[in-house]
Amino acid sequence: MLTIKELARYIDHTQLKPVATYEDIEKLCNEAKRYGFYSVCVNSCYVECAAERLSGSDVKVAATVGFPLGAASSGAKGFEAAEAVRAGASEIDMVINVGFLKSGDYFAVREDIEAVVKAAKQINPEAKVKAILEMCYLNPSEKVTACELALDAGADFVKTSTGFGSGGAAVEDVELMKKIVGDTMGIKAAGGIRDFKTTMAMIEAGATRIGTSAGVAILSELNHGKNE
Repeated sequence: MLTIKELARYIDHTQLKPVATYEDIEKLCNEAKRYGFYSVCVNSCYVECAAERLSGSDVKVAATVGFPLGAASSGAKGFEAAEAVRAGASEIDMVINVGFLKSGDYFAVREDIEAVVKAAKQINPEAKVKAILEMCYLNPSEKVTACELALDAGADFVKTSTGFGSGGAAVEDVELMKKIVGDTMGIKAAGGIRDFKTTMAMIEAGATRIGTSAGVAILSELNHGKNE
């Protein structure tokens, strides 16, 4: 069984609502410092705000890019990634171009991911890029291809979902990702993960990071269980 501190280090504490305010971001950062989450994950416009509030802590800032549709041009995604890293993000969660993938234009998908990887790492070679595959829209063959393209393009993680699609993280998708990428990439499960049982199921399936807005509740559930 993971300790509360160990579980907290799996979690990207997330606030991506379109109506999120500065006050919401400040609350997010305060919670992340208090509970020891690995990072906060915010829309790129809030990176500077989050970085300022987390200064002096070991909590990292992750920024979304091309979010939530992934349908922006590769140049626009690359620019957004570079700006986010300059503003203080050390991780980029970018949405792949699902339409290109479903069209069979795999070269364009790989180029799109590469554009973000290169842009982010040019500013900070240590920056990590997570490719959001939005698995709910993909058939089994496309899921495999998406993982392979993300690996080939130099992404550091594959991620299940934006949380804004037709479905969120699924254990079977995490298991498939693990089968394809093994230990060569991180695996982030995100979308609809709101309780301790689901969180542990994702970790046991191979997830190395959990994206959730319910991190505080998940840790509280674990703490309650330990105290019973």
